Amino acid sequence: MTGGMDTDALKTFIQTHAAGSLAGAARRLKITSMAATRRLAALEAELGVRLMHRSTRSVSLTPEGETFLPYATSIVEAAEAGRAVLVPSEQGATGLLRATVSAAFGRKVVMPIIPALLAENPGLSIDLELSDGVTDLISRGMDVAIRIAPLRDSGLIARKLAENRRVLCAAPAYLDRRGRPWRVEELTHHDCITLSGAPYWPFVVAGRNRLVRVVGRFSSNSVEGTHEACVGGVGLALLSTWDVATELSDGRLVSIDLNEPVAQERAIWAVYPKARHTLPKLHVFLLRLQERLRI
Repeated sequence: MTGGMDTDALKTFIQTHAAGSLAGAARRLKITSMAATRRLAALEAELGVRLMHRSTRSVSLTPEGETFLPYATSIVEAAEAGRAVLVPSEQGATGLLRATVSAAFGRKVVMPIIPALLAENPGLSIDLELSDGVTDLISRGMDVAIRIAPLRDSGLIARKLAENRRVLCAAPAYLDRRGRPWRVEELTHHDCITLSGAPYWPFVVAGRNRLVRVVGRFSSNSVEGTHEACVGGVGLALLSTWDVATELSDGRLVSIDLNEPVAQERAIWAVYPKARHTLPKLHVFLLRLQERLRI
């Protein structure tokens, strides 16, 4: 059945499901909405079944569409991998790479590598989602997620890219006003900027993990919110070194050494479906990202 199946039509089907509309799929594939509609109709005609329920604003999979989706994805991925083997290496990676990263990490770490990545790979397109939520990669048709958090067990591949070292820091104005803490116990007497609903900071004290409860007058559901509040002198914050490197170097923030206690490290992970691990587009993206994280 799949011997002569049009991979462009399959891509349209996959991206229509991921985007939630034909118009969204058309934008991702850089084609017109009419072309996307025709491709999907042709695929349904070839298969002899309706794959999607369509309305003026959205689409949803039929039972047949739900059954066919993983097969369509496998066919497209196999075609991309096979094409990559035959394309001369000097042409670089090709295809559409869909990645999801947290907003702050995406802006400060991922975005700076995008121009060179696109210049070195003329056949590559990138759709980058900046979101602090956890995305279901399979249902959204994503190739990779970059995550900085303990990983849940799943059927996805998790590849460690780098350590995510964190530093306790504050603006000079705050330290002039409130003084500098020297011991972890002194944090309870300071304004600490936390993520909403997370009033504990993890430290390693005498070789053992310890959660320290902190309080403050400002919290945010966004790392960017805590970062800006810290730079503004609102209080102390525990932030990743990649997030505050510039501010530490230019003096807008000061790192605070609590002598023996150090912040627990978390790792930066690339998480992706098993079928994606051989794709050159994923390989070049992760390679460039690892280079950036070594700086």
